[in-house]
Amino acid sequence: MFFVMSLALSGATAPADAGPPAEPRRPHILGISHAAFYVTDLAKARAFYEGFLGYASPFSLPRKQGELVWIKLNDHQSIELFPGSEVSPAADRLYHIAFETDDAEGMRLYLQSKGIAVPPTTSIGKIGNKNYFIKDPNGITVEIVEYLPEGRTMRELGKFLPDSRISTHMTHVGVLVGQFEASMKFYGEILGLTETWRGGPGNWLSWVNLRVPDGTDYVEFMLYDKPPTRDELLTKHHICLEVADVAKAAETLRTRQLPDGCKPPTAMKTGVNGKRQINYFDPDGTRVEIMEPRTFDGKPVPPSKAPPPAPLPPYQPAG
Repeated sequence: MFFVMSLALSGATAPADAGPPAEPRRPHILGISHAAFYVTDLAKARAFYEGFLGYASPFSLPRKQGELVWIKLNDHQSIELFPGSEVSPAADRLYHIAFETDDAEGMRLYLQSKGIAVPPTTSIGKIGNKNYFIKDPNGITVEIVEYLPEGRTMRELGKFLPDSRISTHMTHVGVLVGQFEASMKFYGEILGLTETWRGGPGNWLSWVNLRVPDGTDYVEFMLYDKPPTRDELLTKHHICLEVADVAKAAETLRTRQLPDGCKPPTAMKTGVNGKRQINYFDPDGTRVEIMEPRTFDGKPVPPSKAPPPAPLPPYQPAG
């Protein structure tokens, strides 16, 4: 009897077969954290982003070949200005784009489970936030950032937000995309971004917008069917600042000094997406789009049905 009861008890306490371990779940992606650009003249770049556009810099860090400067847009978004001497003069000005998450380590494990090359650990950067870099299918560097309470980003909440800011929100970043299907899988299936609109002139598909899963910011695919020129790199890789009224924003900016070396802004126009916009250019030619959040007449613009261009290898500056 004792032997039988022992078997029964051992069977009752033996762990059940749990099957294969569950795949890591994707943490939240809250929005666009920042866009980082190489600049050839930091003083001129700061004159553009701070003096002309009206932003402030909460902090900077020394680097071997210059200084890394943060331009604060709001409490969660910034532009990072890196020394251009760190790269070839012919290199692209865009260094990387960054997403904010609430769990950087969880995101690293999730991305690893999806076959994305990730670093072996999640590090803490020099300003006290968790971060690491991955690559998208087009060779664009993508940073994953988690703001820590003790990091400098959160320590500066509510500070360095002058009334002179021309905009308080960066709605999107534009990146060149030659590998459309692979990019849809990377940003859509894996990162969880959702397509909201696609468009282009005539029968040509030029742009596809994908919104982050847990916010309103989006990435704008800038499609191309031939190697981009140097000027095209500078205009297609861009940021967009949202304003309620483009005409009023332009009137404000006309009262400020545009730094030497900047191309003149474009005329105000209504884009293919039905939204009024003006393009400004920093001293290195990087495009800063000022755009209204709604279409000029309040009516939605139907998405394009044109097919995407044929896949191309990662872009290389031509000309």
